[in-house]
Amino acid sequence: MQITYLKQASLAISAYYLLLLPLVICSSYEDHQINPSSSHKSIKDNFHKLSPQMTFNVTVHGILLWFSMGFLMPAGILVIRMSVREEQGTTRAKVLFYFHVIFQILSVLLATAGAVMSIKNFENSFNNNHQRLGLALYVAIWVQALIGLFRPHRGKKERSLWYLVHWMLGTVISLVGIINIYTGLNAYHKRTKRSSALWTILFTAELSVIAVYYLFQDKRDYIEKQGVDSGNDLGQAIRQLDQELAQRQNQKELLPLQPCGKQNALKNLFD
Repeated sequence: MQITYLKQASLAISAYYLLLLPLVICSSYEDHQINPSSSHKSIKDNFHKLSPQMTFNVTVHGILLWFSMGFLMPAGILVIRMSVREEQGTTRAKVLFYFHVIFQILSVLLATAGAVMSIKNFENSFNNNHQRLGLALYVAIWVQALIGLFRPHRGKKERSLWYLVHWMLGTVISLVGIINIYTGLNAYHKRTKRSSALWTILFTAELSVIAVYYLFQDKRDYIEKQGVDSGNDLGQAIRQLDQELAQRQNQKELLPLQPCGKQNALKNLFD
Protein backbone atom coordinates (compact mmCIF):
# COMPACT_ATOMS: atom_id res chain seq x y z
CA MET A 1 0.00 0.00 0.00
CA GLN A 2 2.80 2.37 0.85
CA ILE A 3 4.62 1.55 -2.41
CA THR A 4 1.47 2.26 -4.43
CA TYR A 5 0.99 5.55 -2.66
CA LEU A 6 4.58 6.63 -3.36
CA LYS A 7 4.15 5.84 -7.05
CA GLN A 8 1.05 8.01 -7.19
CA ALA A 9 2.85 10.81 -5.41
CA SER A 10 5.80 10.67 -7.80
CA LEU A 11 3.49 10.83 -10.83
CA ALA A 12 1.75 13.86 -9.41
CA ILE A 13 5.09 15.52 -8.69
CA SER A 14 6.33 15.10 -12.26
CA ALA A 15 3.02 16.39 -13.64
CA TYR A 16 2.56 19.65 -11.76
CA TYR A 17 6.09 20.95 -10.99
CA LEU A 18 5.43 22.62 -7.66
CA LEU A 19 8.19 24.27 -5.70
CA LEU A 20 7.73 22.75 -2.26
CA LEU A 21 7.38 19.15 -3.36
CA PRO A 22 9.49 17.48 -0.64
CA LEU A 23 7.39 19.11 2.07
CA VAL A 24 4.17 18.08 0.39
CA ILE A 25 5.35 14.48 0.01
CA CYS A 26 6.42 14.23 3.65
CA SER A 27 3.23 15.69 5.03
CA SER A 28 1.02 13.59 2.80
CA TYR A 29 2.99 10.45 3.69
CA GLU A 30 2.29 11.06 7.36
CA ASP A 31 -1.37 11.59 6.60
CA HIS A 32 -1.38 8.32 4.75
CA GLN A 33 -0.11 6.46 7.80
CA ILE A 34 -2.85 8.01 9.93
CA ASN A 35 -5.71 7.81 7.45
CA PRO A 36 -4.94 5.93 4.21
CA SER A 37 -8.36 6.55 2.67
CA SER A 38 -7.94 10.35 2.67
CA SER A 39 -4.28 10.51 1.65
CA HIS A 40 -4.84 10.66 -2.11
CA LYS A 41 -7.44 13.41 -1.75
CA SER A 42 -5.09 15.45 0.45
CA ILE A 43 -2.30 15.25 -2.11
CA LYS A 44 -4.65 16.25 -4.92
CA ASP A 45 -5.89 19.29 -3.01
CA ASN A 46 -2.37 20.46 -2.18
CA PHE A 47 -1.21 20.17 -5.77
CA HIS A 48 -4.15 21.93 -7.41
CA LYS A 49 -5.28 24.55 -4.93
CA LEU A 50 -3.90 28.04 -5.59
CA SER A 51 -4.42 31.12 -3.54
CA PRO A 52 -6.88 33.70 -4.92
CA GLN A 53 -4.02 36.14 -5.48
CA MET A 54 -2.01 33.57 -7.43
CA THR A 55 -5.05 32.64 -9.50
CA PHE A 56 -5.58 36.33 -10.29
CA ASN A 57 -1.92 36.71 -11.31
CA VAL A 58 -2.12 33.68 -13.59
CA THR A 59 -5.28 35.04 -15.22
CA VAL A 60 -3.83 38.53 -15.79
CA HIS A 61 -0.61 37.02 -17.16
CA GLY A 62 -2.61 34.95 -19.64
CA ILE A 63 -4.74 37.91 -20.76
CA LEU A 64 -1.68 40.11 -21.32
CA LEU A 65 0.09 37.50 -23.42
CA TRP A 66 -3.10 36.61 -25.31
CA PHE A 67 -3.71 40.22 -26.27
CA SER A 68 -0.02 40.72 -27.09
CA MET A 69 1.03 37.56 -28.92
CA GLY A 70 -2.41 36.30 -29.90
CA PHE A 71 -4.01 39.48 -31.25
CA LEU A 72 -1.82 42.57 -31.62
CA MET A 73 1.13 40.85 -33.27
CA PRO A 74 -0.95 38.91 -35.87
CA ALA A 75 -3.03 42.06 -36.47
CA GLY A 76 0.16 44.05 -37.05
CA ILE A 77 1.33 41.50 -39.59
CA LEU A 78 -2.06 41.63 -41.30
CA VAL A 79 -1.99 45.43 -41.46
CA ILE A 80 1.48 45.60 -43.00
CA ARG A 81 0.34 42.94 -45.46
CA MET A 82 -2.53 45.21 -46.49
CA SER A 83 -0.18 48.19 -46.92
CA VAL A 84 1.85 46.30 -49.54
CA ARG A 85 -1.16 46.40 -51.86
CA GLU A 86 -1.36 50.17 -51.64
CA GLU A 87 0.65 52.54 -53.79
CA GLN A 88 3.77 53.69 -51.97
CA GLY A 89 3.61 57.22 -50.61
CA THR A 90 -0.18 57.42 -50.46
CA THR A 91 -1.98 58.43 -47.29
CA ARG A 92 -3.60 55.02 -46.92
CA ALA A 93 -0.23 53.25 -47.14
CA LYS A 94 1.24 55.55 -44.48
CA VAL A 95 -1.72 55.07 -42.15
CA LEU A 96 -1.48 51.27 -42.43
CA PHE A 97 2.26 51.40 -41.76
CA TYR A 98 1.78 53.50 -38.61
CA PHE A 99 -0.92 51.11 -37.42
CA HIS A 100 1.59 48.29 -37.86
CA VAL A 101 4.14 50.17 -35.75
CA ILE A 102 1.62 50.99 -33.03
CA PHE A 103 0.33 47.41 -32.84
CA GLN A 104 3.83 45.98 -32.56
CA ILE A 105 4.93 48.49 -29.90
CA LEU A 106 1.87 47.72 -27.80
CA SER A 107 2.51 44.01 -28.28
CA VAL A 108 6.09 44.33 -27.01
CA LEU A 109 5.02 46.42 -24.00
CA LEU A 110 2.25 44.01 -22.98
CA ALA A 111 4.52 41.00 -23.42
CA THR A 112 7.15 42.72 -21.28
CA ALA A 113 4.55 43.37 -18.58
CA GLY A 114 3.59 39.70 -18.70
CA ALA A 115 7.25 38.70 -18.42
CA VAL A 116 7.80 40.95 -15.39
CA MET A 117 4.72 39.49 -13.73
CA SER A 118 5.96 35.97 -14.45
CA ILE A 119 9.42 36.62 -13.00
CA LYS A 120 8.02 38.37 -9.95
CA ASN A 121 5.16 36.05 -9.00
CA PHE A 122 5.66 32.62 -10.54
CA GLU A 123 8.00 29.69 -10.17
CA ASN A 124 10.55 29.95 -12.97
CA SER A 125 12.44 26.68 -13.03
CA PHE A 126 12.10 26.51 -16.86
CA ASN A 127 11.49 22.78 -16.72
CA ASN A 128 8.46 22.85 -19.05
CA ASN A 129 7.83 23.88 -22.65
CA HIS A 130 5.64 26.85 -21.79
CA GLN A 131 8.32 28.58 -19.72
CA ARG A 132 11.08 27.77 -22.20
CA LEU A 133 9.13 29.08 -25.17
CA GLY A 134 8.12 32.14 -23.16
CA LEU A 135 11.74 32.97 -22.31
CA ALA A 136 12.78 32.61 -25.96
CA LEU A 137 9.88 34.82 -27.05
CA TYR A 138 10.71 37.56 -24.53
CA VAL A 139 14.20 37.80 -26.00
CA ALA A 140 13.08 37.48 -29.63
CA ILE A 141 10.42 40.20 -29.53
CA TRP A 142 12.95 42.76 -28.26
CA VAL A 143 15.44 41.72 -30.94
CA GLN A 144 12.66 42.14 -33.51
CA ALA A 145 11.79 45.56 -32.10
CA LEU A 146 15.42 46.69 -32.39
CA ILE A 147 15.59 45.38 -35.96
CA GLY A 148 12.48 47.36 -36.82
CA LEU A 149 13.92 50.46 -35.17
CA PHE A 150 17.07 50.39 -37.31
CA ARG A 151 15.22 50.02 -40.60
CA PRO A 152 17.38 51.05 -43.60
CA HIS A 153 15.96 53.57 -46.06
CA ARG A 154 14.61 52.39 -49.38
CA GLY A 155 17.18 52.09 -52.11
CA LYS A 156 20.05 50.95 -49.89
CA LYS A 157 21.56 47.56 -50.66
CA GLU A 158 21.08 46.25 -47.10
CA ARG A 159 17.34 46.94 -47.29
CA SER A 160 16.60 43.56 -48.91
CA LEU A 161 18.51 41.63 -46.23
CA TRP A 162 16.84 43.65 -43.48
CA TYR A 163 13.40 42.98 -44.92
CA LEU A 164 14.06 39.22 -45.17
CA VAL A 165 15.31 38.97 -41.58
CA HIS A 166 12.52 41.18 -40.20
CA TRP A 167 9.83 39.27 -42.06
CA MET A 168 11.10 35.79 -41.17
CA LEU A 169 11.73 36.60 -37.49
CA GLY A 170 8.34 38.28 -37.14
CA THR A 171 6.58 35.30 -38.69
CA VAL A 172 8.39 32.83 -36.43
CA ILE A 173 7.67 34.91 -33.31
CA SER A 174 3.99 35.11 -34.17
CA LEU A 175 3.65 31.37 -34.80
CA VAL A 176 5.62 30.36 -31.70
CA GLY A 177 3.64 32.89 -29.65
CA ILE A 178 0.38 31.32 -30.78
CA ILE A 179 1.68 27.86 -29.88
CA ASN A 180 2.76 29.11 -26.47
CA ILE A 181 -0.69 30.53 -25.79
CA TYR A 182 -2.14 27.06 -26.29
CA THR A 183 0.45 25.59 -23.93
CA GLY A 184 -0.39 28.37 -21.47
CA LEU A 185 -4.09 27.51 -21.60
CA ASN A 186 -3.21 23.91 -20.90
CA ALA A 187 -1.00 24.95 -17.98
CA TYR A 188 -3.80 27.17 -16.66
CA HIS A 189 -6.15 24.19 -16.66
CA LYS A 190 -3.63 22.00 -14.84
CA ARG A 191 -2.72 24.57 -12.22
CA THR A 192 -6.20 25.87 -11.40
CA LYS A 193 -8.33 22.85 -12.37
CA ARG A 194 -10.59 25.24 -14.24
CA SER A 195 -11.78 24.38 -17.72
CA SER A 196 -9.97 26.22 -20.53
CA ALA A 197 -12.12 24.77 -23.32
CA LEU A 198 -14.11 27.98 -23.86
CA TRP A 199 -10.95 30.12 -24.02
CA THR A 200 -9.36 27.65 -26.42
CA ILE A 201 -12.40 27.76 -28.71
CA LEU A 202 -12.51 31.57 -28.66
CA PHE A 203 -8.80 31.85 -29.38
CA THR A 204 -9.05 29.35 -32.24
CA ALA A 205 -12.00 31.25 -33.72
CA GLU A 206 -10.09 34.52 -33.54
CA LEU A 207 -7.06 32.99 -35.25
CA SER A 208 -9.27 31.48 -37.95
CA VAL A 209 -10.76 34.87 -38.80
CA ILE A 210 -7.32 36.50 -38.96
CA ALA A 211 -5.90 33.65 -41.06
CA VAL A 212 -8.79 33.69 -43.55
CA TYR A 213 -8.53 37.46 -43.98
CA TYR A 214 -4.74 37.20 -44.34
CA LEU A 215 -5.05 34.58 -47.09
CA PHE A 216 -7.82 36.61 -48.72
CA GLN A 217 -5.34 39.42 -49.34
CA ASP A 218 -3.46 37.23 -51.84
CA LYS A 219 -6.62 36.51 -53.85
CA ARG A 220 -8.36 39.83 -53.45
CA ASP A 221 -6.90 41.42 -56.58
CA TYR A 222 -7.56 38.26 -58.57
CA ILE A 223 -11.17 38.05 -57.39
CA GLU A 224 -11.82 41.71 -58.11
CA LYS A 225 -10.21 41.37 -61.54
CA GLN A 226 -12.34 38.34 -62.31
CA GLY A 227 -15.46 40.29 -61.40
CA VAL A 228 -14.49 43.17 -63.66
CA ASP A 229 -13.57 40.86 -66.53
CA SER A 230 -16.86 38.96 -66.22
CA GLY A 231 -18.81 42.22 -66.25
CA ASN A 232 -16.87 43.48 -69.27
CA ASP A 233 -17.37 40.21 -71.16
CA LEU A 234 -21.12 40.28 -70.51
CA GLY A 235 -21.44 43.91 -71.57
CA GLN A 236 -19.37 43.30 -74.68
CA ALA A 237 -21.52 40.31 -75.65
CA ILE A 238 -24.72 42.35 -75.23
CA ARG A 239 -23.33 45.19 -77.34
CA GLN A 240 -22.23 42.77 -80.06
CA LEU A 241 -25.69 41.18 -80.17
CA ASP A 242 -27.34 44.59 -80.46
CA GLN A 243 -25.04 45.48 -83.34
CA GLU A 244 -25.85 42.25 -85.19
CA LEU A 245 -29.59 42.81 -84.75
CA ALA A 246 -29.26 46.38 -86.00
CA GLN A 247 -27.29 45.24 -89.05
CA ARG A 248 -29.91 42.64 -89.91
CA GLN A 249 -32.69 45.22 -89.58
CA ASN A 250 -30.84 47.61 -91.86
CA GLN A 251 -30.31 44.89 -94.44
CA LYS A 252 -34.05 44.10 -94.47
CA GLU A 253 -34.92 47.75 -94.98
CA LEU A 254 -32.48 48.08 -97.92
CA LEU A 255 -33.79 45.00 -99.84
CA PRO A 256 -36.34 45.88 -102.67
CA LEU A 257 -39.90 44.62 -102.38
CA GLN A 258 -40.63 41.65 -104.72
CA PRO A 259 -44.11 40.43 -105.84
CA CYS A 260 -45.38 37.17 -104.49
CA GLY A 261 -44.62 34.23 -106.78
CA LYS A 262 -47.95 32.46 -106.16
CA GLN A 263 -50.00 35.47 -107.32
CA ASN A 264 -48.02 35.69 -110.56
CA ALA A 265 -48.58 31.99 -111.23
CA LEU A 266 -52.36 32.24 -110.77
CA LYS A 267 -52.48 35.32 -112.96
CA ASN A 268 -50.63 33.53 -115.74
CA LEU A 269 -52.98 30.55 -115.44
CA PHE A 270 -56.17 32.52 -115.94
CA ASP A 271 -54.83 35.04 -118.47
